[in-house]
Amino acid sequence: MIWIAGSWVLAFGVAWVVHGIYKWYNPKCNGLLPPGSMGLPFIGETLQLMEAGYSFDIVPFLKKRLQRYGPIFRTSVAGRQVIVSADPQFNHFIFQEDGKLFESWYLDSFAKIFKQEGASTNVAHIHKYVRSMTLNHFGVIALKEKLLPQLEEMVQKVLHNWSCQASINVKYASATMALEFGAKQLISYDPQQSSEKITDSYISLIRGLMSFPLNFPGTAYYKCMKDRKKAMNMVREVLKQRLASPPEKRQGDFLDHVIQDMNSQDFLIEDFVVQLFFGLLYVSFDTISTMTTLTFKLLDENPDVLQELIVEHEAILKKREKPGSSITWNEYKSMSFTLQVINEVLRLGNMTPGLFRRTLADVQVNGYTIPAGWPIMIATSALHLNSEIFNDPLAFNPWRWKDRKSNEMSKNFMPFGEGMKQCAGAEYTRVFLAIFIHVLVTKYRWMKIMGGDICRNPFIGFGKGLHIKVMEN
Repeated sequence: MIWIAGSWVLAFGVAWVVHGIYKWYNPKCNGLLPPGSMGLPFIGETLQLMEAGYSFDIVPFLKKRLQRYGPIFRTSVAGRQVIVSADPQFNHFIFQEDGKLFESWYLDSFAKIFKQEGASTNVAHIHKYVRSMTLNHFGVIALKEKLLPQLEEMVQKVLHNWSCQASINVKYASATMALEFGAKQLISYDPQQSSEKITDSYISLIRGLMSFPLNFPGTAYYKCMKDRKKAMNMVREVLKQRLASPPEKRQGDFLDHVIQDMNSQDFLIEDFVVQLFFGLLYVSFDTISTMTTLTFKLLDENPDVLQELIVEHEAILKKREKPGSSITWNEYKSMSFTLQVINEVLRLGNMTPGLFRRTLADVQVNGYTIPAGWPIMIATSALHLNSEIFNDPLAFNPWRWKDRKSNEMSKNFMPFGEGMKQCAGAEYTRVFLAIFIHVLVTKYRWMKIMGGDICRNPFIGFGKGLHIKVMEN
């Protein structure tokens, strides 16, 4: 009897596994799915996605599949069935229908790290609130009225500090610079008075974002979750101290404004506020630090671009009525070549492998059906490196942006997304880099010591880093 029962259990188990595998390779669809491969059951094609590329080109995973299947294909990443789109028209349609046919979505590893899993009936309201608050503190008005001189002063101090060192690792040093400045605006963080080094925990988070969500010792995801917990505890402690302090001792920063709204906004409970600031601190530094590193690398390799930047910024200094005065908003807006350089760094850098959305209903595209509930990865790198859109796409050529039309850029260039949910920190990032470049090329020079090799898997990295020696002019 025991043998018979065991046989039944085994047979049931085998049938369950076979059924699961069949469903994996034959997902439900009211039509024809886009072409592609699901990879191995449950694992999918995650390992192939992590195959490294060593240039600015599209990562091997995308390049091979775009050549084989075309601009829209299906795959499976980190246990999730995903549609990948490099079709400019369809991507534009996705952003136009954001909130109607599509919603924001995150890979499981990212969602668990940043606590974005699960649906919420208040998603639209929460997004609107967070976006509004972010623009209040980091948008154009805040940049004009408050942040511009603060950024210039901070960059001057940072570059002077770098010039006093034998060499610096640009990625780590610029991450520290951007994170500490962002943390000052968000939570009035002062590195001189804090016992916690905020940078260390956040930098190692990047390695776990695209990892398979296996939470056991030795995995990148496990290390990432440990660092997340450490960073979260620091944010929670800041929040508790602020809540316990009397109103007259408040700092007037982003956190204080959120605390003021905790009585009127039901979703602003303690856990949500901690998650919110944990995420805001992360986005305040990651793109900026990568762009800064890439800017040093590309300017070092393209002295003609550096020379034109020097000419543009020295002309700004010569036009000033008061030598030594702080930079103005009009001066920033006059940095036409600098903004072209920043666009080109963003285009080549492709800081994230893609932007994610999820279908809210069946979607028809090019004769295929994308079922409701399926995630879509908008492969921005494939757009930015498309030779039909950008001539010689792997070349660093800031002059290509000189006569670009805005409507052409909106469909084919989306480093910060497009539509209603474009990153609220887009202008802040551009201003940050422009001010950094302004101080750098007018007061300093540098020499590469070692490193700077590109590696994508799929986030862009720099191998052993980029080490430079900064010197005052």
